Amino acid sequence: METKKTNYRYVIIAMIIFMSMINYIDRAALSYAQEPLTRLFDLDASSWGVLSGFFGYGYIVGPILGGIMADHKGPKYVFLIAGTAWSIFEILTAYAGEIGLTVFGGNAMAGFCLVRVLFGLSEGPNFATSSRALHNWSAPKDRGFTSAIGLVGVPAGAMIAAPVSVALISWLGWRVAFIFLGAIGLVWVLIWSKIFTDIPEQNKHVSEEELAEIRSNEDMLQGEQTIFNSEKKPWYSFFQNPTFIFNTIGYFCFMYINFVLLTWTPKYLQDTYHFQLSSLWYLGMIPWIGAVVTCLLGGKISDKIKVKTGNLRLARGLLAVVSYACTFVCFLLITRVDNYMGVLVLMMIGNAFNYLPNSVHWSVVVDSDPAMAGTYGGLTHGFTNIASVVGPTLTGFLVASYGYHAMFMGAACCALIATVVMSLVKPGKARGKSIKSNDITEENDDNAASL
Repeated sequence: METKKTNYRYVIIAMIIFMSMINYIDRAALSYAQEPLTRLFDLDASSWGVLSGFFGYGYIVGPILGGIMADHKGPKYVFLIAGTAWSIFEILTAYAGEIGLTVFGGNAMAGFCLVRVLFGLSEGPNFATSSRALHNWSAPKDRGFTSAIGLVGVPAGAMIAAPVSVALISWLGWRVAFIFLGAIGLVWVLIWSKIFTDIPEQNKHVSEEELAEIRSNEDMLQGEQTIFNSEKKPWYSFFQNPTFIFNTIGYFCFMYINFVLLTWTPKYLQDTYHFQLSSLWYLGMIPWIGAVVTCLLGGKISDKIKVKTGNLRLARGLLAVVSYACTFVCFLLITRVDNYMGVLVLMMIGNAFNYLPNSVHWSVVVDSDPAMAGTYGGLTHGFTNIASVVGPTLTGFLVASYGYHAMFMGAACCALIATVVMSLVKPGKARGKSIKSNDITEENDDNAASL
């Protein structure tokens, strides 16, 4: 190893953030291509909701498979396979309708179903695998903030998806835009294959001083565990822990709101206020501006509460309860506003509160059982991703039947449910005494190579 102090872990974190941004731009691009797609393939609001939901069917399964594989094969292996696959299926989205017309007897929707389900399956492993990678490369005292850093690419990607997608579609056409985005993903995979290792102990760019920081057990609390002192369990033990169940329900509600905004905001603005695509490059950014800040801020606040109070339940659960309650109020108020700027501002504030506890849902898993972070994180994300189908599809039905106010009422109801269930979350594992940093230093040294 190098003798000079390094900070190579930040290179890894930056690559994960960039990858998450690519991930979200890839999936959001379809929303900005909705006008030429609905016109070309004669789709109404309900059909567009169904098409938008195809992604979610694969996205439900992907995290579960990816999380299990990340624990057994390592994050590097999973990212290389998944990143290559989702980039290819992003490219094929440009021809999904024609695939359906040619292969499935003139049914364009069948082509979109095939390509978008496989695209969702490929993107599914992203966050469970990122969680495992980040926690392999970070100290326990930074769990909340580390989770937040890994997730900040989500609102950042969703925010810049508007100008990037609009620019690419306007300049290159919607088909070439999908091809270009897929090509960027393939370039990321190539770079990742050269610079990443599953654990810092295996990386020649990490100094002994940096490794000592990563493996430090400073500020650990009673009930917290590390990737070294928690034992692996069968995957189904996830369902025996009520905290994991309540945490998953809360995360489902977050994801519902997230996917409704991601897939329906452009169409809402075009249908209700008759904006053209050229205006969406900046209007589509507004709901995500606050979320970029609060996604990071939430992890930092959660870690600060943990250190100040010594109470994981307050650090994780209370933050989520307050945040989702504020989200509920914002989306409820949207139904009383009748101008687009007021709606967008409330969407921005509501989404900012929605993202404040985003990292909490991942921290709860690692707080409670870090050795199973990939598997349990994958199960959590897999079940919450049912919202990626329910959100767009149900919204299509609600909009067609009751108008756009029903879309915001649905989001408000989800925020209210999240407020209740997150009050029941109890992260961590009861232990007989507090964990001191020197209690497991030797154990860390013995077990690092086995990860």
